[in-house]
Amino acid sequence: MSNPVSLGIDLGTSELKAILMDADGVVLAHAGARLSVSRRHSGWSEQAPQAWWQACVQALEQLRAHEAYARVACIGLSGQMHGAVLLGQDDRVLYPAILWDDSRAVAEAEQLGSDFAEVTGSLPMAGLTAPKLLWLQRHAPEVFAAIDCVLSPKDYLRLRLSGERISDMSDAAGTLWLDVAQREWFTPMVRATGLTPQQLPRLVEGGAASAWLSAATASELGLPPDVVIAGGGGDNPVAAVGIGAIHAGDGFITLGTSAAIVAITDHAAGNPASAVHSFCHALPNRWYTMGAMLAGASCLRWVTRLTGLPDEQALLDQVQAQWPIQQPVPVDMPLFLPYLAGERTPHNDPLLRGGFMGLGHDCTPAMLGYAVMEGVGFGLLDALHAVQSAGAQVERFALVGGGARSEYWAQLLANIVQREVFTLQGSELSACIGAAKLGFLAIGQGDKLLETGMPVKARYWPDLTRQPLLSLRYRKFQGLLAAAKGLHSVNQPKAANVV
Repeated sequence: MSNPVSLGIDLGTSELKAILMDADGVVLAHAGARLSVSRRHSGWSEQAPQAWWQACVQALEQLRAHEAYARVACIGLSGQMHGAVLLGQDDRVLYPAILWDDSRAVAEAEQLGSDFAEVTGSLPMAGLTAPKLLWLQRHAPEVFAAIDCVLSPKDYLRLRLSGERISDMSDAAGTLWLDVAQREWFTPMVRATGLTPQQLPRLVEGGAASAWLSAATASELGLPPDVVIAGGGGDNPVAAVGIGAIHAGDGFITLGTSAAIVAITDHAAGNPASAVHSFCHALPNRWYTMGAMLAGASCLRWVTRLTGLPDEQALLDQVQAQWPIQQPVPVDMPLFLPYLAGERTPHNDPLLRGGFMGLGHDCTPAMLGYAVMEGVGFGLLDALHAVQSAGAQVERFALVGGGARSEYWAQLLANIVQREVFTLQGSELSACIGAAKLGFLAIGQGDKLLETGMPVKARYWPDLTRQPLLSLRYRKFQGLLAAAKGLHSVNQPKAANVV
């Protein structure tokens, strides 16, 4: 096909995005469809996989009007990691998909223990896929008995596109069932969750040709026949491909619904004891070390709703007006613990909850907004220290995700992590762009795109004059952790057998 186009699809938690990209890396069109999360019990987080497919169809319907749609030669997939999609023998979905921020499997994660953590790259955590299956075995045994295959979220889209049950190394690494260094299923951990390797999908690398678009689906979507579907990957590693973070020493901060510090490595390098993950990159012979936070920019959305302001920008404008970034804040400004959904790195405590400390009658929405941005920054600093404990080093960070739109937050993060932070043009589509690049790799045309990053939008260097005050406030922030932990029981309440 002359002038081939790659279709990049990114299945997020709150939105599915799709782009059309040409072989020069130019995004020709983009579209999206919103998604909602069900939280029918405290600590639960679920979505209907069928809703993902409906969102995909809606997004592609928007792209069909573009002339480039007829030239789609390949598809790349990216998606939220750690979700459990449970299929019966007929590919029927047996249960709502249990998502990455679901905390019902705390006891099961503890039950799995740490014996295999060096192999799987992570401690067992409630948010990862494997403990969720133990929970199902215990609380929904009839569902568990009917499972024929467990897929990650974006792999359900592949199933609907091609009819094939396939995953890639980077998403598989997030399940806790993968030998991360060897890049193959690790049978002892699979069996520890009551499954067999036969109930897991076939694995390919992210840029490999994994399957072909089925004739029936091509007709339904108005796409050409014989479109190649790349292996794809999890959202963080695919976003790394999108921004050009593919070599050891590259790193980025993602500040979306969740948040993370990511450092690319040329070998598996984790520190499970500090809840640092070592996962496979979406490209062969590459890995990444990650410190993950369960709540990032979502904390700012939350406090915006709390203060009754129309949107986050309105709150940011108030923060900038009352506390310009060049001006030091008072030492007694309220502090915020960003644990609205629990925490992973370095605390590995899904029951931990957030809060403000130091509120007074004089507290304004601007003070709360600043405290939230700073608190997320301090959480990222905790994660950075943990990542460094695994031996990974990054001198500067790209900043991606919705939070990257705020220049104030970007400068504050640079001040907190004491490194250059830079934002990128078009980074909100980085996972889609990475997926589209992997699509081109699957048809043998993407090598030159891999080394192409994104244009730098702005650079932020740490203001060293802010460091003494931030260090003092960070120590106070750390001192609040013990009190926060003391507010919840170490044992999760027994969950009902709900199907």
